[in-house]
Amino acid sequence: MRAILATEPGGPEVLTVSDRPDPTPAPGEMVVTIAAAGLNRADLLQRQGFYPPPPGASDVIGMECSGTVAALGEGVSGWSVGDEVCALLAGGGYAEQVAVPAGQVMRLPAGVPLIEAAALPEVACTVWSNLVMTARIQPGETLLVHGGAGGIGSFALQLAQALGVTVLTSAGTEDKRAFCRSLGADVAIDYHHEDFVQVAKEHGGADVILDNMGAKYLARNVDALADGGRLVVIGLQGGAKAELDINALMRKRASVAGTTLRSRPSDGPRGKAAICAEVVEHVWPLVEDGTIRPIIDATFPLEQAAAAHERMTSGEHTGKLLLTV
Repeated sequence: MRAILATEPGGPEVLTVSDRPDPTPAPGEMVVTIAAAGLNRADLLQRQGFYPPPPGASDVIGMECSGTVAALGEGVSGWSVGDEVCALLAGGGYAEQVAVPAGQVMRLPAGVPLIEAAALPEVACTVWSNLVMTARIQPGETLLVHGGAGGIGSFALQLAQALGVTVLTSAGTEDKRAFCRSLGADVAIDYHHEDFVQVAKEHGGADVILDNMGAKYLARNVDALADGGRLVVIGLQGGAKAELDINALMRKRASVAGTTLRSRPSDGPRGKAAICAEVVEHVWPLVEDGTIRPIIDATFPLEQAAAAHERMTSGEHTGKLLLTV
């Protein structure tokens, strides 16, 4: 099969098309013939040498895909060769085929085309697991999402609106802020000229903050929390180390959680299979009735993975970028 590999750590130019052996399913796995793969910020880090795949995972970049079932491993039931699916991966998405644990494979939401479905697994599982399973967000609460126009942000805005949550978000241009408002943001903050802490306080503080910046925003995020607020850090675009005022956290009876999705085991009560099952049960109906829709900025052929990485690096995209096979 063809696969995209980073020949060495570096810029998009290191991504090259290579030949790899076709995967075979281990017990409990399925092989999926890939129709499309979604891009994620973690893909850029892996290409640069900063985010290696978990032990045992493919070194081919790519954490989500859509496609058709090609083979079933021992012990896998309830699926047939030819079924259209999407899947949450630990790696291997930028390729023609991938082997994946069966619990991380999901049927397509009704009405979603096969290619578009590649935009869903990573964002749906990330947002649901963090807002609902970790932060326990409730109707009537206030959510602050940093970077609302990106893949994670655009999905979080739609899900939060569906859950009856007041949504604050940040974006750098008026076009992106308008885009965020169209997806359900009640307030879109110009992070170049407005202080998100002040805006959050004007709304009584944020009960939950979904943060992709890490160190750079840590102190300000704590300041922006309401009493009993929950800060969930899912990215490190602003660095990995910062000083935390524990007294400020204690006075608010607040909490800080840091989570990753890729490195979780497949099995277990908080594993990827459990997250996928909750997404199918609770999120797919919202996709099927149009409450949430996959937001796709652009698609690129697999061979143009470098161009897709350049688009993501530019920060000009809104929603998801896809590679088609």
